[in-house]
Amino acid sequence: MRHLSVPTDKGANAGSKVASLVAGIVAGADSIDDRAMLRHGAMKKLFTKIYAPSTQGSFLRKFTFGHVRQLDAVASRFLAALAGLSWLLGNPEQPPTTPQYGLVDVDDTIIEVHGHQKQGVGFGYSRVRGLNALIATLTTATTAPIIVAQRLRKGACGSPRGANRLIADAVKQAHRLLPTGTPVLVRMDSAFYGRPSMRAAMAGGAEVSVTAKMSSTVKAAIASIGEQAWTTIKYTDAIYDEDTKQWISRAEVAETDFTAFASMKKADHIPGRLVVRRIPDFNAAKKAAAGQDGLFDTWRFHAFFTTCDPEVLDTVAADKTHRGHAVIEQINADLKASALAHLPSGVFTANAAWLVLAVMAFNLTRAAATLAASGLAKATTATIRRKLITVPARIAFSARRLVLHLPVAWPWEAAWTELFTRVNDPPIPVAA
Repeated sequence: MRHLSVPTDKGANAGSKVASLVAGIVAGADSIDDRAMLRHGAMKKLFTKIYAPSTQGSFLRKFTFGHVRQLDAVASRFLAALAGLSWLLGNPEQPPTTPQYGLVDVDDTIIEVHGHQKQGVGFGYSRVRGLNALIATLTTATTAPIIVAQRLRKGACGSPRGANRLIADAVKQAHRLLPTGTPVLVRMDSAFYGRPSMRAAMAGGAEVSVTAKMSSTVKAAIASIGEQAWTTIKYTDAIYDEDTKQWISRAEVAETDFTAFASMKKADHIPGRLVVRRIPDFNAAKKAAAGQDGLFDTWRFHAFFTTCDPEVLDTVAADKTHRGHAVIEQINADLKASALAHLPSGVFTANAAWLVLAVMAFNLTRAAATLAASGLAKATTATIRRKLITVPARIAFSARRLVLHLPVAWPWEAAWTELFTRVNDPPIPVAA
């Protein structure tokens, strides 16, 4: 692997070792010792260069920060190759009839650890001892999220620290993967409401949609919105009235022009829109004494700042699109239910490399599900592993050929066969 140069004899055959590590994670390994699952039974007849768990652990511990960044570059190229061989971002031969945003979601999560000797551990915003993983995903209106950038940080690290570099990398990767001319929208929560993060996205040619902190400036902007500006939206427990063709809901949205960071120098100002959603404050209603209802509703406000063109995303569409940012929480949960259930080493850089490998395995699993069947394209890693990967089978030799006997009356036979057929397609001819 010419892009990865881990030193000493522990770094020899880096490509094969990375492939072995990713294969183990795909199979369900969440620690170094679990990698022995690739060396049992007849696995050695199917795969070559499966290294011992101790060898793979020594390889990871030789990583420095620079080598982790090299592995980041490998993961980026790997994802680009996967996207070219599968429909991770939809069928390129059937582009959407109307322009749609490529949605980049950025968020961090605390990976809990229980040892005191792991490098970099600390208590983060969740008051849990662990390390901080910063993740950026890419999704479209018709496809499931894939991970386009990742970074492991100290556990006590603040959410926005260093996020601008990851956001810049994620936007660049999104432009590489999406069809030329596809607009990119970066969605973030209030922890990333800051000039460095937003400027990093905009410098890469992306729009931003960021939950706003309820500062005095934001509260004043909300107070300036007139009552006639509010529009009822589909929300939790909403009912659609067929007669009026409208949603009956207590949730409403409105917007106003807003300039972020207006208190800074003019060069730092970011003009855009402040979109506000309000819902009744039921907690305030519960506090009212029986029979002493207020003369007017008490509202809770949720505001976000966006630079999207209102002709592309109007107030209602912008609010619905921004709420879709919650999809990244499913990715965080998916990773923690598989490869990130543990961080296997006491060495910080080894764990940082492990995170990159976990992301490569996640994207590979997602690509396999996309090739196998549309019904699995948005399934979790655990479901994909159960239906396509951990398959009980028997290996035999017949006429000097290796034969794999799969289960009889297997429910996912068609999906597995489709995947196997696509993986064994003739190689793509190289253009002259």
